Amino acid sequence: MNRLTFAKRTQILAMLCEGSSMRSISRVVDVSINTVTKLLVDAGETCLELHNELVRDVQASRIQCNEIWSFRYTKAHTVLGLEDTPEGDGDVWTWTALDADTKLMVSYYVGDRSAESAMVVLDDLRCRIANRVQLITDGHKAYLQAVEGAFGGDIDYAQLLQIYSQAQGPAGRYSPAKFTAAKKTPIEDGSEMKHVSTSYVERSNLTIRMSMRRFTRLTNAFSKKIDNHVYALALYFAFDNFTRIHKTLKVTPAMAAGITDKLWTLEDIAERIEARVS
Repeated sequence: MNRLTFAKRTQILAMLCEGSSMRSISRVVDVSINTVTKLLVDAGETCLELHNELVRDVQASRIQCNEIWSFRYTKAHTVLGLEDTPEGDGDVWTWTALDADTKLMVSYYVGDRSAESAMVVLDDLRCRIANRVQLITDGHKAYLQAVEGAFGGDIDYAQLLQIYSQAQGPAGRYSPAKFTAAKKTPIEDGSEMKHVSTSYVERSNLTIRMSMRRFTRLTNAFSKKIDNHVYALALYFAFDNFTRIHKTLKVTPAMAAGITDKLWTLEDIAERIEARVS
């Protein structure tokens, strides 16, 4: 049985993290698409364990939450007109909770845009932070009950409602809507209104969308399997948290947050994958 060299596995991981499609990787590296898929699965499972193990007891001041849209197989409005579509096809939402100061992705969850998904990601966030924080979300109503259920009154919580105009014609299809106004609403006492913003998490979501073809709005590179979608995100967040130096911080988010004292490399992640599957 042929086995990829360590250098070639690391190369595939680097290309996955930099946004190359799985089929283009198989062509460039000259390996089977099944080999790339198998490595993605192993990497995703390893990175999920890595995040669960190391991203704990995070000391943070401000956490920004948001959701980023994608889809599996086809978009939700198309699913309604089809028969016998597999369960789970349609819109997929990735919930993110970012430390605004260190840019550490503290929690994330892939699901729908329901209150249940909001509860999952906020319960996970509550288990990972070590102190009372200021939480800022957009105006999505699902957050209200989820924050209350996860934190009770032990949080400083505010929402930022952003209002956009709806563009008409081709611009409405290919260009983002025009921002018109923002309304800050304190939900729990103690929120510092000058810090009520979702700019950092929205910029993080933009980076995700630019770095992963699965998130391109008009694309045929969408995820065909939800598991692979989750694994790709797990690898990306491990790469972003532990190996990519943030330009303004001069260190990685994990180092800035104090959960590691070393600069990780993709070789370190590849070694963890090898140790896990061997």
